[in-house]
Amino acid sequence: MYLFLLAIALSMDSVAVCMANATKHAQIKFSSICLMAFIFGFFQAFMPVLGYFFGLGFYKFIAEIDHYIAFFILVFLGFKMIKESKNHLEMDFKLGFWTLILGAIATSIDALAAGITLGFESVNIVFAAFMIGVVCFVLCIGAGLIGKFLGQNLQNKALILGGVILIILGFKILLEHLNLIKFV
Repeated sequence: MYLFLLAIALSMDSVAVCMANATKHAQIKFSSICLMAFIFGFFQAFMPVLGYFFGLGFYKFIAEIDHYIAFFILVFLGFKMIKESKNHLEMDFKLGFWTLILGAIATSIDALAAGITLGFESVNIVFAAFMIGVVCFVLCIGAGLIGKFLGQNLQNKALILGGVILIILGFKILLEHLNLIKFV
């Protein structure tokens, strides 16, 4: 049960980004939602394994800058989405592979820290990583479908909403890591 709850908690940032991406791309196909969910699920599964094997030494290095990286990526993507909302009817949006990779990395850095803590417990890291990845994948598919619905019904307002979600998420990550706010 602990791993399942951990998987849900680690997935929430990815879920928000997947929803925002699908909102932006209202005509997204289900296969693209699955690809997006796979990429986010893969990174959510991979990062705990990385943390598990590299341990505290690696975490101490990345912990000093991880929140800044996530903040800048998410805020940049958010402002870009809001700016593109003005030209929504004229543009053909494509969900870029590297945009997905950056978003997946930005939202999975906390999973790296979780992997380090799992290393101190007697946890099967392969099973834990698999569970985290599958839960994230499933939740991201749901978020993608919800985002697609919002995008089709709200059009360019959904782009603004998606951009605002990414910016808020970036600030949340930054403020949490600077211990200025605490979310349970």
